Amino acid sequence: MLQDFKLKDFIDELGSKSPAPGGGSIAALSACLASALVSMVFNLTIGKKEYLEYEKPLRETIDISLQEAGLWGKKFLSLMEKDTEAFLSLMQAYKMPKNTEEEIKLRKEAIKRGNNESLEIPFKVAESAYKLYPYMVTAVKYGNKNAISDAGVAVSLVEAAIEGALLNVKINIQGIKDKVYKKKLKDKCNHLLEKSRNEKQKIMEDIEGKLE
Repeated sequence: MLQDFKLKDFIDELGSKSPAPGGGSIAALSACLASALVSMVFNLTIGKKEYLEYEKPLRETIDISLQEAGLWGKKFLSLMEKDTEAFLSLMQAYKMPKNTEEEIKLRKEAIKRGNNESLEIPFKVAESAYKLYPYMVTAVKYGNKNAISDAGVAVSLVEAAIEGALLNVKINIQGIKDKVYKKKLKDKCNHLLEKSRNEKQKIMEDIEGKLE
C-alpha cells in the first residue's frame, strides 16, 4: 500500500516511469496533508490561554473540528489508494484478450467499470476536499495566531487537491461519447472549482489581513 511507503521511497516511486501513483493519488494526498496541517493548528490551540477564554460552544467547535479533520485525513488516505487501484485496474482491462465475442464483451465491461471508477474517485476527492474549508475558516479565525501561516498552507493544499482531482476527472471525461452527459460532468467540475477558488480567496484574504 502506498501509505506504508517510506517518504523517500514514495517520492522515488512517484517520479519513476510507472504511471501510478499519479496526479489523482497526489490530489488525495494533498487533501490528507491539509487535514493533518489544520489538525496541527487545532492541537496548538486547544488548552492555550486564548482557547480557555472562549465560550464553551466555540471551544466545542474547535474540539470537534480537530476530531473530524483527523477522520477526513484517514478517508483521503483510503481514496489515495483507491485512485491508484482504479487506474491500474483500467490498464489491466485494456490488456484483456479480445479474440472472441465473449472476450470482447468482458473486456468492454471491464473498461467501462474502470472508466467509471476513474471518474468517480477523483470527483469524490474533490467534493470531500471542499468540505474541509469550514475547518480552515475555524482555524484561521480562532486558531493559534502563531500557526496562521500553517493554516494558510492547509488552505492552499485544499485548493490544490480539488483542482488536481478535477483535472483527473476531466481527462477521463474525454472518453465519454454521450455529449449531454459529458457536458453535465464538465459543468459539475467547473462549478465546484469556482466555488473552491472563491472559498480559498476569502480565507486567504482573512489570513493576509491578520499578517499585516
